[in-house]
Amino acid sequence: MLNESISRLVQYGIETGLLPECEKIYATNLLLDLFHEDSYEEPEEKAENIDLESVLKELLDEAVNRGLIEDSIGYRDLFDTKMMNCLVPRPAQVQKEFWDAYEKSPEAATEYFYKLSQDSDYIRRYRVKKDKKWTVESPYGTIDITINLSKPEKDPKAIAAAKNAKNNAYPKCQLCMENEGYAGRLDHPARENHRIIPITINESKWGFQYSPYVYYNEHCIVFNGEHTPMKIDRAAFTKLFDFVKQFPHYFLGSNADLPIVGGSILSHDHFQGGHYTFAMAKAPIEKKVTIPGYEDVEAGIVKWPLSVLRIRHQDEKRLIDLADHVLKAWRGYTDEAAFIFAETDGEPHNTITPIARMKDGMYELDLTLRNNITTEEHPLGVYHPHAQYHHIKKENIGLIEVMGLAVLPARLKDEIELLKKYILEGKDIRSNEKIEKHADWVEKFLPEYEEINADNIEEILQQEIGKVFVHVLEDAGVYKCTEEGREAFMRFIQTL
Repeated sequence: MLNESISRLVQYGIETGLLPECEKIYATNLLLDLFHEDSYEEPEEKAENIDLESVLKELLDEAVNRGLIEDSIGYRDLFDTKMMNCLVPRPAQVQKEFWDAYEKSPEAATEYFYKLSQDSDYIRRYRVKKDKKWTVESPYGTIDITINLSKPEKDPKAIAAAKNAKNNAYPKCQLCMENEGYAGRLDHPARENHRIIPITINESKWGFQYSPYVYYNEHCIVFNGEHTPMKIDRAAFTKLFDFVKQFPHYFLGSNADLPIVGGSILSHDHFQGGHYTFAMAKAPIEKKVTIPGYEDVEAGIVKWPLSVLRIRHQDEKRLIDLADHVLKAWRGYTDEAAFIFAETDGEPHNTITPIARMKDGMYELDLTLRNNITTEEHPLGVYHPHAQYHHIKKENIGLIEVMGLAVLPARLKDEIELLKKYILEGKDIRSNEKIEKHADWVEKFLPEYEEINADNIEEILQQEIGKVFVHVLEDAGVYKCTEEGREAFMRFIQTL
């Protein structure tokens, strides 16, 4: 059985192009060593249509049977990554292939690297497929909704083992260069099959890779070669355009650099991008504006639930200058009538979530105004999902959500199934502690539908979840999409 499984995995490597035919014996021997196996006999029949998930499961079951690993998600993930590394080209070879392809076109380079990142199982296709995805129409365009199921659930054995493990500060975080080839541990994912493309951004060393959880097409991460905190400043705008100039078919954006309105990893300077057009990028200009000293730059307020100033020019340096001007003005801007405070008790509140792209031969930069002030009524943030929507989305509204893609928690998958059952059977939602938090919401939208049955319940719940996410985005906007909100937005524009 082991012989057949190893043969299939090696054949998979050859068929996907991870492994040249001449390295077949070498890769086989590396895999035999992992299983402490001294002998091998090549199966007579050549495998076809190999399913990677099935082959890895066979090999992981064998590793458990041989006592090489414990039977848990954490240990299995560490071991299957070790197996895949036996097939994946060394970093220097991957980098050479990438830049050789780049000579043809940036698209050819990213297409090669994205395929390799999936074939190597760094991006686990079979897990990503489990993510639930749908769209919902809104006054702001077509909004993307996803329930993230590709991240494995926390393994109880892994949690217990990690609690007892010594504190390890290597790599410093999951975005450090030192992750490439790292064997991992129960509190840090294995990255032996992970490859990074070194690039130069703002005259310094950066890395280019893909997200293992790909929330959208070719979801990439561009990160500083040094473990240094995120910061939105003039240099950040320069870095965004340095990347877009090299990869004009990709957008690149940054999370904000303050808690609540920022992303999950503020300790390591990084951006996220990819080959995807979000609803925000398609949103039109609602009101054109002219900024003194920058009359040559197209500028306008975007029709979007968050407060976005879009600027466009053929020369990215003009956009960098203007973005820096806007950022400095916003950092120090207070408008009590609109409940915008630059700081309270010395704590700064204003920052920007920027997104850069090339569109129709022009450089384009969206500057999303953010503010992280809290109050007794909104202890998690005034411009954050409000409490009435926490049953769907309580987490920070980071870059991906800002652009119009909801990344909703995995818990919703089971909760939706329960809700379907309770609604169709007319049962009391409040009687079940898993879904009682949804009761007010369901009671509010149910009367809007003439008929709810097994055929339409799924779509109804998806559409209603989408509506909640649109409200969440509106909560995150510092200026609301109302006449009063637009007047307040213009007061800020007029200070520039």
